[in-house]
This record gives sequence, C-alpha cells and structure tokens, in this order.
Amino acid sequence: MSLPDFTDAAGLTSRINAYFTYIEGEYHLEYKSGKETKDAPQVAQKVWDREPEPATFAGLTYFLGFNSRRAFDDYTENGEFAGLLKRARLRIEASYERKLHNQSAAGAIFALKTMGWGERTESKPDAEQGPKIMQIKIIESGPVLAYSEKDVVL
Repeated sequence: MSLPDFTDAAGLTSRINAYFTYIEGEYHLEYKSGKETKDAPQVAQKVWDREPEPATFAGLTYFLGFNSRRAFDDYTENGEFAGLLKRARLRIEASYERKLHNQSAAGAIFALKTMGWGERTESKPDAEQGPKIMQIKIIESGPVLAYSEKDVVL
C-alpha cells in the first residue's frame, strides 16, 4: 500500500488548506456595460472559470495523494500526522452540518449518518456498560442517639 510522503506537519497542513481552497472554485469579474449611471458605476458579475464543489472524503483523499480511502483511514488511525487528518475530516463534517440548515437537507443527513452520526445517540443505553449500581455504606460515629428524653442519662 503506497502512502503519500508527508515530511512535516506544516507541509501537510498547507496541502489540506490547498484542497479546501481548490474546492471553492475560480472566477473572474466581468463588468456589464449599459447599466452604469453617473451615480452608480458598472455592475460586476461573477463568471466561474471552475465551479465550486462540495468537500468530500474521496476528494480530500485523492488531493493528498492517497491511493484509496482505506489507506487514508489507516493513516488517520496510525499515521504520524493523524491529528491533522482528523481535523480535516472534521472540517468536511462541519461543511455537511452547515447544509442541515438548507431547505432540503436530506443529502446532508445521509452523508452525516454515513460519517457515524446517528439519531438520538444520547438516549440509547450502552449495551456494554449494563446498569450502573451505586453502593452506599452508612458509617456511624459518636454515641448512639436517644429516642426520647427518658433515654438520656446525665
């Protein structure tokens, strides 16, 4: 299995940031003539040279030079710079989480579920732990308490 050559953390961070910059796309501004007035200048219109694309694990994996998602996942678990790749994964999850606020969030929900997000995870009991049992031990200190004044001896 061939892995990319990551020599230092700064270089890998730079490559990860380059991926997220790349997916933003490229554009140039064109000015429309005929709509300008003496009070308002020409209106600039954004023209895409390369359309923006969504952040994906496969895209990040390819951009960084891995041969497969499995190699990426293995490096994320055991590699020298695993923390940086985990942050990159979190950055992709965050981009999908932002899409949950859009009108149609079904695709983002599906993607997040495949990333390990689940519904109502906090309300499901953990089967491995079993019920929690608390043991209470009462410790007596000092003389025995009297039930009435008649039991008190001076």
